[in-house]
Amino acid sequence: MKLSEKIQILRKRDGYSQEELAEICNVSRQSISKWEADIALPETEKLIILSNTFKVTVDVLLKDTLSVEGIKEVSSCGNNAIKKKKSALFEGALIKESIEDENILDYIYVHKVELWNTGGKPKYWTVIFFTSAQPDFPELVSKVMISDKNRGGNWFVDFKQENTKFIVFRNKILKYEIGNAKEKSIVCDECRKLGIPDEQMHWQE
Repeated sequence: MKLSEKIQILRKRDGYSQEELAEICNVSRQSISKWEADIALPETEKLIILSNTFKVTVDVLLKDTLSVEGIKEVSSCGNNAIKKKKSALFEGALIKESIEDENILDYIYVHKVELWNTGGKPKYWTVIFFTSAQPDFPELVSKVMISDKNRGGNWFVDFKQENTKFIVFRNKILKYEIGNAKEKSIVCDECRKLGIPDEQMHWQE
């Protein structure tokens, strides 16, 4: 089975339109169409995104002779297609200096990187603006956030998924519904207990 066929089958299996998959991969819908028509091939970084999105290895995608057991096309009965519910993208900003294990970057798509002058030490922070289609991304990133008084205390990353805001520390995931002042207040109180000053709680929503 060719890569082009696998992309189409997996996309339909997981209920993505070409437009939705294009958004995840940060390409045009026409690019997805060309991949599925075997006119063009995804770049390496796009293959990794496809692998993470479809929960298959890159080898499964690339090797025609490799078994693709479990990859089945979405079946339909009448007008009702059976679709697997997909997860919305997580989107936010991650300070690279706040993580202990850079392997977490394998689970995100980097849209932009900025250097922020801190006015202290370290002089600059590397800020990564990202999206992630990894369903358990909050749990994964919570395992690698720095929590060490000698390295800046309790670091956190904030991001959102649709209408839910996440504030994630080492082994602690806080979240609230955007627009719900009561839930946000509870999250802010928890952040204060972890030593976060109020001026760092002006999260973009």
